[in-house]
Amino acid sequence: MPNAIQQYFRRRRSLIDQYLKGDMTKGEYLDRNLDAVLDLRSEPFKNIDSVEKGLFNYQYFNAMAKDARAEAFLYSEREMKKESTEIANYYYYKKDRATLAVLRLIDYKGVTAYFIAVRSKYLRGRLFEIVLEDHDMILHSASEVILNQLREENVFTEGVRTSVIDYYVNQRYDL
Repeated sequence: MPNAIQQYFRRRRSLIDQYLKGDMTKGEYLDRNLDAVLDLRSEPFKNIDSVEKGLFNYQYFNAMAKDARAEAFLYSEREMKKESTEIANYYYYKKDRATLAVLRLIDYKGVTAYFIAVRSKYLRGRLFEIVLEDHDMILHSASEVILNQLREENVFTEGVRTSVIDYYVNQRYDL
C-alpha cells in the first residue's frame, strides 16, 4: 500500500477511535474524515489498480456524498436542495463503482454481505453491508447491481442482521 494511502487509513482509524470514545460527534467525524480524504488527494484515483486505491476511492466518494447530502439538508430552497441531492447521488454512484472495482480485484474472496437493520425507512430492505475480512474494511451500498453480483458470487446471505458498526450506521447526523 502506498505510504500516503497508509497514512490516510491510519488517520481515519484515529478519527474512528475518537468517535467511539465520544470525543467527537458523528458530524464532526464526517467533517474530519472529509478533510483527511482531501488532504491526501484533491481528486480520486483515475486508475484503480490496487485494492488500496479502490478503498481510498470508496472513502473519497463516500465522504463527498455525505458532505453533499448534509448540505442538502441545510437548504430551504427546493432547487438548491435538489441540486445538492443530485450531487450526493452522483458521488454514491461513483462510490459503488469503486466498491465493484475492489470486489473484482479481490475476486470476492474473504467477503461476507447481508442486509442490515436500519432506522431509516428509506434504506430499510435496501442497505447492505459488505465485510472485507482480509482488509479490515466494512463497506455499505444500496446498489442493485452490486447486490446482484454479490448474490451471483454466493457471498450474500439473505435476511437482516445488525451492522458490525451499528453504533455508527444508525446514529443520526448532528447538523
